[in-house]
Amino acid sequence: MGGPSTPPTSTRSVTDQQRQVAESVQYLGFDTFGTVVDWRGSVIAEVKELARQKGWTLDAVEFAEAWRANYGPSRNRVRTGELPWTDLDALHRMTLDDLLVSYRITGLTEAEKVRLNKVWHRLHPWPDVPSGLARLKTRYIVSPMSNGNVALLTEMAKFGGIPWDCIMGTDIVRHYKPDPEMYLAPSVFFDIPPSATMLVAAHPGDLDSAKSNGLRTAYVHRPLEQGPDAEPWDPPEAGRFDFIAMDFHDLASQLGIWGYPNQGDIGTRTFGVR
Repeated sequence: MGGPSTPPTSTRSVTDQQRQVAESVQYLGFDTFGTVVDWRGSVIAEVKELARQKGWTLDAVEFAEAWRANYGPSRNRVRTGELPWTDLDALHRMTLDDLLVSYRITGLTEAEKVRLNKVWHRLHPWPDVPSGLARLKTRYIVSPMSNGNVALLTEMAKFGGIPWDCIMGTDIVRHYKPDPEMYLAPSVFFDIPPSATMLVAAHPGDLDSAKSNGLRTAYVHRPLEQGPDAEPWDPPEAGRFDFIAMDFHDLASQLGIWGYPNQGDIGTRTFGVR
């Protein structure tokens, strides 16, 4: 994979304990919405363009945020058993149908509704993601640890050039985060201890849940997730998580991965061997 010969280096010093963690981890699982992809900017842009084409007077920002706001409540209806197992595509569609009614949007064909719902398959990655993951996967298995289903995450990866090694969707595990089964899935499928899995995420609550299930943790700062006008916030305090990084390249450097890989280098390491 192409890239400059010298990647950005971390400005953070790495402790001996962090080096030991980096050596013991085998699998990096990534929160996806907000950590890997810019869900907010991507959805707003597509909704705004559709409104322009249809001649709607619609606040695309408000619509996108309302769509996302129901993500947690609808997911929890599945987690509590109020709904039978329902994947994220179907939950997004349920919310979309409700929003079309509440915003009094009519005239969309079923095909247009399906395409609009699949905007969640067409989310753009943050700029550091494709090349940063290419560095990280020279040493670790890299995979989403996301509440997305397999089809959603696969099409998102194809759309955005996200170089996963494999895709572990909720429809394989039939649970949503923060259920322990989601965090422990790599242990089940790869026969590794929980401490050999590291969750990489921009959301401290997700990382706290992973930590409580025995996983290692890496916080990546995504200050633009809620948009350029959102109230700024600082990264968590040092020591709360195993690593705190400003982007995927910073994380790779802290984990001791230097340089950019040649295409032939990716995937040549034997899993579990250091």
